[in-house]
Amino acid sequence: MLKNQEKSIYSKKNLTEDKLSKSLNLTKDPIGPLLKKIAIPASVGTLFQTLFNIVDTFFAGKISPEALSALAKSFPIYFIIIAACVGVTVGGTSLIASSIGEKNKKNVLIYFGQTIIFGIILSAIITFIGLYYASDIFFMMGSTNEVVNLGLQYTDVIFSGSIVFISVVALNSLLHAEGDTKTFRNVLILSFVLNIFLNPLFIFGYGFIPAMGTMGIGVATIISQIVAFFILLAKIMRSSSLKGISIKNFFPNSIYLSKIFFQSAPISAALFMISIGNLIILWYISIFGEFATAGYGSATRFEQILLLPVLGLNTAIISIVAQNFGAKKFLRVEQSYFYAIFYGFTIMVVAGIIIFLSADKIVSIFTNNIVVINYGTTYLKISALIFPAFPIYFISNGFFMAIKKSHYSMFLNIIRNVLLPIPTIYFANFIGGTYKTFFWSYCIFNWIFMISLLLFVIFYIKKFLQS
Repeated sequence: MLKNQEKSIYSKKNLTEDKLSKSLNLTKDPIGPLLKKIAIPASVGTLFQTLFNIVDTFFAGKISPEALSALAKSFPIYFIIIAACVGVTVGGTSLIASSIGEKNKKNVLIYFGQTIIFGIILSAIITFIGLYYASDIFFMMGSTNEVVNLGLQYTDVIFSGSIVFISVVALNSLLHAEGDTKTFRNVLILSFVLNIFLNPLFIFGYGFIPAMGTMGIGVATIISQIVAFFILLAKIMRSSSLKGISIKNFFPNSIYLSKIFFQSAPISAALFMISIGNLIILWYISIFGEFATAGYGSATRFEQILLLPVLGLNTAIISIVAQNFGAKKFLRVEQSYFYAIFYGFTIMVVAGIIIFLSADKIVSIFTNNIVVINYGTTYLKISALIFPAFPIYFISNGFFMAIKKSHYSMFLNIIRNVLLPIPTIYFANFIGGTYKTFFWSYCIFNWIFMISLLLFVIFYIKKFLQS
């Protein structure tokens, strides 16, 4: 696949030097098939990444309801790493892909090298933040001492290995820039399989390996990520797309690092806002007890599975739009966005029906506690009604990231994930102040926001891309 990608973007001279496979041309191939070819592998990969998290949740439920609550409350903290990873991926992918569209091989190599360096620097900062502030965040969510201790056993391990997480996505940024989502998909599938065996091994112990409880969930995760790192490293080292790269490309370059920072920082900050939003929601839900938190947390883990097609379309949009924007093919940029919205909306209507009809069975996978199941079921049935709106949010974010307007994505995330829960809480309290009224309010405010966002993107395209 990598060989053909270069064929579509470089001159005949470079073609002779860089023989790449014949598969995708992101600036010429029909948009509909392109979306499918990139989004489906990305969705499958994300499926196994989500199943990876579900396995963690499943085994946490086997420990205790408190452990399940601890894992749910660790998500906003763990999301700091996710935000950093997505920022590195998007920053590296969009700049490399744009350079490919501009046929600038020098910048492709430099941006790849500097993305690696940027990831290493960022991981050191993330590790410090996570290890130092995690306990305070757990207490902010109204956690009991038992839940805090269980949560810290998990997050301390995760943050100690944050350099592995970020290095994996930094390597993958080149592959995504060229439309290769299959390699990372395969890596995620392998990680999922490993996690099934490693989780019970480290949680409950076996032979000379002691029982680690929730700490074992973190250890299993880090080992799986280390395996992923070496597989991607081997793939990148064999890639002819990096022919001509030298050690100089990895010397810190303030100009290129600043470009990566300003491209990735807005989306990382925006995703960090998701963490803040989750904190607000979990703080409010904690009023109803640890079982309510456990139900909500287990439900959201499974909910992510049915969002996978949209996340795959988001990945496809970033790659396709970035290359076409770099090549100044603005009509294809516009068409890609609306194709993705249509596909996403259609799929999410079906997904919403599925999750509404099977909500109680989904939550019972993680626990047999009736109270936890009832809370999780209530959330899922209401959340299913928001599903058709999600494509607007995720695809619009990808669109703005791809055209190098990441600050727009930051604003969108701040509005939806930080500001939106606040009036939701006030409105929910006004109409009853229950767990159920909170999520009904959240559904209403999300739809208002999504429709407004779609109208804004249409306006932006007409004003700046059609003029």
